[in-house]
Parts: sequence; C-alpha cells; structure tokens
Amino acid sequence: MSLYNVSTCNVYTSMEPFTYFYYLIFLIGFIGSCFALWTFTHTQQNRKCISIYLINLLTADFLLTLALPVKIIVDLGIAPWRLKIFHCQVTACLIYINMYVSIIFLAFVSMDRCLQLIHRCKIYRIQEPGFAKMISTVVWIMVLFIMMPNMVIPIKEIEEVPTVGCIEFKTKMGRDWHVFTNFVCSAIFLNFSVIVLISNFLVIRLLYQNKCNENYRNVRKALVNILLVTASYIICFVPYHIVRIPYTLTQSKAITTDCYFKQSLFKAKESTLLFGVSNLCFDPILYFYLSKTFRLQVSKTFGSQREKNTISEEQQGTHEELTQQWDVSVERL
Repeated sequence: MSLYNVSTCNVYTSMEPFTYFYYLIFLIGFIGSCFALWTFTHTQQNRKCISIYLINLLTADFLLTLALPVKIIVDLGIAPWRLKIFHCQVTACLIYINMYVSIIFLAFVSMDRCLQLIHRCKIYRIQEPGFAKMISTVVWIMVLFIMMPNMVIPIKEIEEVPTVGCIEFKTKMGRDWHVFTNFVCSAIFLNFSVIVLISNFLVIRLLYQNKCNENYRNVRKALVNILLVTASYIICFVPYHIVRIPYTLTQSKAITTDCYFKQSLFKAKESTLLFGVSNLCFDPILYFYLSKTFRLQVSKTFGSQREKNTISEEQQGTHEELTQQWDVSVERL
C-alpha cells in the first residue's frame, strides 16, 4: 500500500508547554473524580434527578481521565507510532465525548434548578428520576452516534514522522464526517448554552428579587452557587467554540490560508481546549455546591464534630417552619 506524504506546513510544534497544564488538570481532576465517586457510592440509593445528571457528568469525567494520559504522551512526542494512531482514532474522540456530554448535562442541571425554584409546587417530567434516567440514556446514545464514526472510519497509511497531525490520517470520508461532527457539536453547544444561560438568568433574577428576605443567608448561598455554575460553563466552553469552527475549516482544507494563520489557529485551539478539559477540575466543586446529599456526606466524613452535630440537627428537621419552606426551593440550589 502506498504511503501518503504529510502537509509541508507543520503546525504541531511546541506542544510540550501544554502537557504540563494537562498533567495538572489530570492530577487534580482524577483525585476529585475518585473522591466524588466514593461520595456518591456512600449516599442513599433513592436518588433525585439532579443526582442522576451529576452521576452522568461524573461518568463523562472518567472517560476524560482515560484520554488525558495518552494525549500527554503524544504531545510530548514520545508516543510510539501505534499509540499515536490509537490516540487519533479513540482517545481524542473521548475528549470531545466528555465535552459535549458535560455541556448537555450541565444544561439539564441548570434547567432542573430553575424549575425547582420558579415552579416549586409543580413537578415537571424532566424532574422525575425515571425520566432523568431515560433522557440520560438517549443523550449517551446520541453523542456516541455522532462521535463513533470518527473512531471506526478506516484511516490511510502515512509516513512515520513525529510532527504528523490526526487529520492527516483521515480519508476524504473521514474528513467530511469530521467537519460534519464539528458543526453538529457546535449546534449542540449553542442550543444547550441557551438553556444554561436562560435558566441561570431566571434563577439569578428571582434570587435578587428576594435579597431582602429575612433568610438572606440561604439566598446569598444559592446565588453564589448559580453564579459558579454559569462562570465555570462560560470559562470552560465558550473560548473553545469561538475557535473551533474556523480551525476545522482550515484543518479540513475547506478554506485555504497561509501557514502562519494555520499555526496561530492551532495554538488557539489547543489553548482553549485546555479550558475545555479543565471542567474535570471544576466538576467536583459543582457536585459539592449543587448536591445537598453530596455536601452532607462530605461534611460527615471530613467535618468537625460541631459541623456533624449541625448536620444531624438539620436532618432531624429542627429548623423553624419559615426556614424549611424557603429551603425547599433554595437549599436545593
């Protein structure tokens, strides 16, 4: 079989600085995800829908922890040729599976919290645990259906050079599906971003209107939680998607640019991808702030005796009736 020559424009240089950040993200994220897994397995099995969404988010994070070590080795330039092919076909796809599954489930979490606060006397279908399990299955099937062809479409053989990029392995069919995948995923990002931002805006507006409530401490805590979710979402995912489409078009040769512009776009893509995978570090923090059962389990395990006594009092329902009524809608946030 004949070998194909790679492009004369080498954009895959100077990757080593990125690997230090990837290693740090992997280390922090792996420890945080393992702790989150331990905490969720020690909570009661009668889960609310938000716990189901967060567990799916945790599952996606573990996929990312499998992919990052391979990416680090490849970017350092020390990967065997077969490992580089494996990275281009499999582990690189796992990174994007994590990204878009995370985006979708963060949107579901934001919608759930919005409905809990604004329509707390009514339970919608998306808030039912059974429906949450079903929609979670649909999400995984949909994302895998989009991403799996990138793993299974046959690749072409190319000469073994250290600076080859993953796009060089793709046949025309592979490049076309790659472009199609990126446009579909960008559409997923835009649509679910609308859900995240609108849901969080409605919650923030309602909480701000209740800033004079006598139970202001809970209001302020809920407001901080929502702002944390919104900020982490914007930081992690918006910069990457600003760069992704123009980079994909140049990568697939749909548009022609000079070598310097290609190199600049590649560096921008890799820099913003760092923000994208940093959700691996943010997610355990979100679990703590968004899941009351998660917080209680953490406090039971690591809290002081005074904190544990406080938790016991909370669980026994010793709060005043007004505080309990507000906690139904705010403490869940």
